[in-house]
Amino acid sequence: MIAVAQALEACLALTAPLPSEEIALQDGLGRVLAAPVTAMRDQPPFAASAMDGYALKASQASAGAQFRVVGEAPAGHMWTGVLQDGEALRIFTGAPLPEGADRIIIQEDITREGDVITLKDGFDEGPHIRAAGNDFRIGDRLEAPRRLRPQDLALAASMNAPRLQVTRKPEVALIATGDELVMPGSSPAPDQIIASNTFGLKAMIEAEGGHARLLPIARDTRESLETVFDLASSADLIVTIGGASVGDHDLVGQVAQDMGLERAFYKIAMRPGKPLMAGRLGKSAMLGLPGNPVSAMVCGHLFLVPMLHGFLGLPAAAPQRFQARLAVDLPPNGPREHYMRATLEHHSHPLPQITPFTRQDSALLSVFSQAGALMIRPPHQEALKAGSMVDYLTL
Repeated sequence: MIAVAQALEACLALTAPLPSEEIALQDGLGRVLAAPVTAMRDQPPFAASAMDGYALKASQASAGAQFRVVGEAPAGHMWTGVLQDGEALRIFTGAPLPEGADRIIIQEDITREGDVITLKDGFDEGPHIRAAGNDFRIGDRLEAPRRLRPQDLALAASMNAPRLQVTRKPEVALIATGDELVMPGSSPAPDQIIASNTFGLKAMIEAEGGHARLLPIARDTRESLETVFDLASSADLIVTIGGASVGDHDLVGQVAQDMGLERAFYKIAMRPGKPLMAGRLGKSAMLGLPGNPVSAMVCGHLFLVPMLHGFLGLPAAAPQRFQARLAVDLPPNGPREHYMRATLEHHSHPLPQITPFTRQDSALLSVFSQAGALMIRPPHQEALKAGSMVDYLTL
C-alpha cells in the first residue's frame, strides 16, 4: 500500500491540460478560461458622472452661487457644447462629462427655479466623476486559467469580448461493475441493490467542469467488462466503480491489465478507500474506485476532483485542509489515514467544532449525506481528547 499523497501524485501524473475551444460569452459560466481576455477599450471610455446632478466648474462652486442650466445629458447622450463660466449642465449617472466641467453637484444640494440653480449651504465635497479608464485600460487582461464566475463574465463583456477561449471539458466514462447492481427505477431481485455511486460521481464531475457518460453496468464477466471498456476508449478518463478488490469475482484490474493497462499503483493506506488503483489504458487515464458508496465518493473528492483540475489546466493539488476543535474523545487510529464523516458547528470561537459520526461504515450513504466535513486522522495517531486540533476537508 502507498500513502494518500503518493497516490495523488501518481494520479495527477496521468493528466495534462486538454486543448481549448471557442465558445460564446453567454455560455462561459463555470468553464475554465484557457487564454487571457484583453480589454479592447478603456472603461469607462470617457470621464462620466457618478451621480444625478449638475456639471459645472469646481472653481465657481460656493454656497449661494448661481448657474444657468444650458442643457441636459442623459446616459448615452453626450452634450457636445462647452460649459462657460456661470453655466451648468443637467447630467445623469453614466453620462459623459461635458468639456469645461470638472465637478458634479448632486441634485439634493441645489434649488432650481426655471433655468437657474442655486447651490445650498453645506453641499458635499464631490467631485462625483469617474475618470476615463478608472476601471481598466485598453490592453488590461482577465488572466487564465480561471474558472469563470458571473463577475468574470461581466468583466469580459465590458472588455468587449463576445467569445472566449476555454479548455475543453474532460470526458469521463463512468463504469459501475457488479452482478448485484440495477439502475434506479428498476425492480431489484432480493439479492440486488440500486446502483448509486455513478449518480453521485456524475454530479461531482459535472460540478467541477467535466462531462460524465454513464455507461451500461458491467457484469462480473470478462466479456461484459471488455465490451464496456471498449465503449469507454474515447474518454479522457475512465472511472470504474467496484470490482477492483481481490475476490474471485473482482475482475476489473485483471481485465484492464489484459487490455493493456499500465498500472501506476494498487491499494492505498487510506480508510475508506483502500482498494484504489490508477493507471493508463490506451489513450485514457484510468481511476479504479472502490465499490462501497462512501469509499467511492470520498476517493472522488480526494483523487477524481484534482485529476479533473489537471485536465482543465487549473492548479491540481490535494484539497485544502482546514482546522477545527474536536468535540469528543477518540481512541487511537489504526495504520491507515482515516477520513471520518463529521459535522461542523460554528460558535463564537474562531475555529469551528467538529464531531465525527459514531458510525463510519463505508456503505452508509445516509450518514455521508448528513456530513459537512471529512475529519482526517493520520496513520497510528494516538488517542485524542475533546478540544484537540484536527484537520478536515469541507464537503
